[in-house]
Amino acid sequence: MGRTSEAKNKILLAAQSLLGQRGYSSLGVAEICKAAGVPKGSFYYFFESKEALALAVIDMHWAAERHDWESILEADDEPLRRLRHLLEATEARQREGQGSYGAVLGCMFGNLSLEMSNQADAIRLRLQEIFETEVNMVDAVIQEAQERGEVTLSDTRDTARSVVAQLEGQVLFAKLYNNPSQLDTLWPSCRALLGVHDDQAIAALA
Repeated sequence: MGRTSEAKNKILLAAQSLLGQRGYSSLGVAEICKAAGVPKGSFYYFFESKEALALAVIDMHWAAERHDWESILEADDEPLRRLRHLLEATEARQREGQGSYGAVLGCMFGNLSLEMSNQADAIRLRLQEIFETEVNMVDAVIQEAQERGEVTLSDTRDTARSVVAQLEGQVLFAKLYNNPSQLDTLWPSCRALLGVHDDQAIAALA
């Protein structure tokens, strides 16, 4: 059982790396198996299709990313500072990716949304669920800031959605220009969305 579990994990890790670098459409099962170092028959033992594998990779990637988001957004710190730390961690990941692969890879979920949203309903719906969860997590932090009187917003959820959209959009720009410095304005842009203009509040978050 241990050997079969190891083969499945090798396939998942290889597919995660290849999906992150290349996207979905250009990948074939044989290439994934070669990268994983397992026979092609092993693939179909664990996954009925490439789409099923992609969904498994998305879930695996999201489990790790959600853990990172929770570690930052649920930390013992002021809410807006936590949000800023999340954005800074996003920039740091893109810089690490460029250092490892020679290119900014962007967000796997954003990349797959652009590539697959009109091709695979199951993938599209799973990505929708993930982004809605991200919005919920950001919304909870913004609500905290609102309760503390640090922001005044008519709809915190709409603002949270705009923050996530801003994050995804600037990560896309960083990928397009292969330049993580595109993310330098991420926090100022999101701060503007939150309406944080008070000089004292800005200084406290610097």
